[in-house]
Amino acid sequence: MTVDLFAGIPVRDYEGALAWYEKLFGSPPTYVVSDTEALWEVTGHGSIVVEQRLDRATGHAMHTLFVDDLDERVAGISARGIEPADRETYDNGVRKIIYRDREGNEIGIGGPPA
Repeated sequence: MTVDLFAGIPVRDYEGALAWYEKLFGSPPTYVVSDTEALWEVTGHGSIVVEQRLDRATGHAMHTLFVDDLDERVAGISARGIEPADRETYDNGVRKIIYRDREGNEIGIGGPPA
């Protein structure tokens, strides 16, 4: 059985969010669903959807991706002009780099111990 995940991020400023997430993910959206919705496939069965939803855009979305090439991804994101808002290292050595879009929504990118 296959399960696909679509994790949504409601935003007020769709155009600004589109530009920011393109920098974060390093590419244009995988699909532009409509004039106010775009989707990035971030895993084989997982996508992040950014959609203008004025009724729901509170800046409180939280999503975390776990990757095995954390340092390379962080370097690439920095090269595209986005710096982490925070960094965490857990007792077991697992690391998490936190990014926040202009509206406060959080994308964490975690990785194994260095």
